[in-house]
Amino acid sequence: MARVLVVEDDQFVRSALIRHLTEASHTVRSVGTALEALREVAHFGFDVVILDLGLPDLDGAEALKMLRGITQVPVIIATARDDEAEIVRLLNDGADDYLVKPFSVEHLSARMAAVLRRAGTGAAAGAEADRAIRAGGLVIDPLRRQAELDGRPLDLTRREFDLLAFLAQRPGVVVPRRELLAEVWQQSYGDDQTIDVHLSWLRRKLGETAANPRYLHTLRGVGVKLEPPRESSRG
Repeated sequence: MARVLVVEDDQFVRSALIRHLTEASHTVRSVGTALEALREVAHFGFDVVILDLGLPDLDGAEALKMLRGITQVPVIIATARDDEAEIVRLLNDGADDYLVKPFSVEHLSARMAAVLRRAGTGAAAGAEADRAIRAGGLVIDPLRRQAELDGRPLDLTRREFDLLAFLAQRPGVVVPRRELLAEVWQQSYGDDQTIDVHLSWLRRKLGETAANPRYLHTLRGVGVKLEPPRESSRG
C-alpha cells in the first residue's frame, strides 16, 4: 500500500485513477492544479506523485521543478506528449518515470511498484534494503537513503544516490552505460551526457575528478565501476 497524490485536471481520468488505485489498497489524494499539488506535498507525506503535464495553472514540467525544490518524493509523469527529447528532459529534471496516455491501470501499477522499490518505500522494498553497503570509506544506507564518506555525510540528490548505490552494490564490476540508463534512469535510450553529468557531480562530492579518480573509474567505451582506493582496503 502506498500514499499516492494524483495531480490531474481531467475529471474523468482523475476519477478513474482514484477508483483503481483505491481498489488496489492505496491511500489516494487528488488535486487538479499545480499550486494545489505543491500545497498537498508541503503538508502531507506521500510515497509517490502521479503528475499530469497539461495542468490549467502551470505546465507540469514547471510544476516538477517546483516539486523538486521542496521534496524528493518519487514523481511519475502521466502525459499525452511522446516527444523523446521532452521525455529525456523531464527525467533529467527529476522525474522518476513517465507514462504516455492512454495507459492501463496494470501498467501504472507496475511502474509504481518499480519506483517504490527504487525509493525503498513501502512493502515493495525488499528485505535487503536495510543492509548498509560498505566500500572503502563509503557507507551507503539504502533504506534511509543516506551515504557517508569517511564518516562525513554526503548531500546527494536522488539520482546521485541511486547511481552511487547501484555501483557500490557491484564493487569492481564494470557496469555498461546502457545498463546504468536502464536500471538507474529506467530508460531504454538516452545519451552518455546524462550519465557523464551525474558522474561529474558525484565525483565532486566524493572529492575526486575524472583525471584523478578514487572511487569512480570510467573505462572509455565500456562503462563505469566503483572500486575503493587501495589505501582504504589495507586496513
